[in-house]
Amino acid sequence: MKIFWSPLAIDKTSEIAEYIARDKPTVAQDWVDKIFQKVDILKSSPDIGRVVPEIRRKDLRELIFGNYRIIYRVEKENISILTVRHGKQILPAEEIEKMQA
Repeated sequence: MKIFWSPLAIDKTSEIAEYIARDKPTVAQDWVDKIFQKVDILKSSPDIGRVVPEIRRKDLRELIFGNYRIIYRVEKENISILTVRHGKQILPAEEIEKMQA
């Protein structure tokens, strides 16, 4: 399976890394490296994440990475990383609608 990152997921990952880098630049780079390593696991085990509680669809899942949620869609031959969110954040309704399309 191939993994594709949505523009939103890239933006959110960058925002989080920039926030971390304010105090700890090397930790931020390490965090980015590790999140990409975590996502690579999906190539061989796409259903490893749980179903997103706000949506409850089998094709929309999430991996927990530290304090963050990596939300992705399992497709026939691809995995699309849709967004990355802090674990305490509930997905905004407009993002959920985009995911369901």
